[in-house]
Amino acid sequence: MAKKENNQENTAFQKVVSHAKEYGFVFPSSEIYDGLAAVYDYGSNGVELKNNLKEFWWKAMTLMHSNIVGVDSSIFMHPTVWKASGHVDSFSDPLIDNKDSKKRYRADQLLEDKAEEYEKAGETDKASALLTKMNQLLEAEDLQGVHDLILEENITCPVSGTANWTDVRQFNLMFSTQTGAVADESSTIYLRPETAQGIFVNFLNVQKTARQKVPFGIAQIGKAFRNEIVARQFIFRMREFEQMEMQFFVRPGTEMEWYEQWKEKRIRWHKILGTPEASLRFHDHEKLAHYANAACDIEFQFPFGFKEVEGIHSRTDFDLKSHQEFSKKKQQYFDPEVSQNYIPYVIETSIGADRLFLLSLCSAYTEQEVGEGDKKKTRIFLKFNPALAPVKAAVLPLVKKDGLPEKAMELVDDLKYDMKVVYEEQAAIGKRYTRQDLIGTPFCITVDHQTLEDNTVTIRERDTTDQFRMDISEVRSWLLERVSMNNLLRQL
Repeated sequence: MAKKENNQENTAFQKVVSHAKEYGFVFPSSEIYDGLAAVYDYGSNGVELKNNLKEFWWKAMTLMHSNIVGVDSSIFMHPTVWKASGHVDSFSDPLIDNKDSKKRYRADQLLEDKAEEYEKAGETDKASALLTKMNQLLEAEDLQGVHDLILEENITCPVSGTANWTDVRQFNLMFSTQTGAVADESSTIYLRPETAQGIFVNFLNVQKTARQKVPFGIAQIGKAFRNEIVARQFIFRMREFEQMEMQFFVRPGTEMEWYEQWKEKRIRWHKILGTPEASLRFHDHEKLAHYANAACDIEFQFPFGFKEVEGIHSRTDFDLKSHQEFSKKKQQYFDPEVSQNYIPYVIETSIGADRLFLLSLCSAYTEQEVGEGDKKKTRIFLKFNPALAPVKAAVLPLVKKDGLPEKAMELVDDLKYDMKVVYEEQAAIGKRYTRQDLIGTPFCITVDHQTLEDNTVTIRERDTTDQFRMDISEVRSWLLERVSMNNLLRQL
């Protein structure tokens, strides 16, 4: 039964992956050279969707909260930043090789996959016990114990089918390079593995120049880089990815109250995005990072199971205190309400833009049976929220003559300043509707001969396929009411 379920999950996910490439959402990077593992490019529709998702996150943070401001820090940072943050010494994954297949795996993921097997078989206690034991071993840095646990669980290599494993060892995930014009004078620097540290080192700069008082937050969207040995599941885990992070600085002793508030704010944001509530859940961390006193993930049920999309962490004062120690520069805030200097505590919300993109694509992908008997077929469309769809409307002249293209272009010119619209005149009107369904365009507007007589057009809705006529002068305001991101922001 479990094998059959896995096959169904793989089939569902492969449909999404294939759709993403065929309709211009995501391409393998450098594909004409056979690609580069775990690196992807966003196509013409993908970049629009991703930008819309980022814009919604950014506005939800910076427009809807007067005490949250933004920064855009550099990818390269002083190497001591990563010493202070702990990345140089402890940012690593436990890896294990199979001697027969020569394939490399993350030891913790092999054990997590085994626990998932137990879950699906209804052996919840067994799964929980395995994860607890794994976390205890990892926390104690007992790599031999992790190796022995893999053997005890009879975990085999998916490729060779054998348990001929090497020892487990740690592998640092940061990409390094050299800076400096002369080799002898060059020094090692890193591509940032996260965007958070760019916020922390600018804490005082932003606090003073933006005239913020604790509690306040700093938001950032930017690229990060990790040398993932086991990158898998399409864009879910990549070597180059984009993070949307907000660090919220609070008075010590109030952090747990703010932690709970931000958990509720973030899960609400996901629901307003249109993600089904049944597909979301919180997962509390059993093993906390060295900087945290509380942590949880918001997980989404992808076709391959519940996986993390966003993390909410109470980071204590670890980061600012560590940067104060390494830089020898005070990272303290004077709180006039309590007449006291202190290093603020931090609540972090961190969401992967690429994972959010994949969530949106999986959630939107819809197969619908239409017709009856011999005419029965499957209709495929992407059910994006209109505010997030890559294209808001398609303007389609019924035929390529009789002045209809010119009339349609007049409408395109009127709409293009407010929203992303496309003009299309090739093929029969039904095929054009189908093409727009496949990229998630919520509305199609057809200009026909009646338009020339009474100035009305046909509006066709994606989800219901219902059609109705409207005066062309009303189209712009009607569309804006339905595709504006303000509709989502007001719900926050």
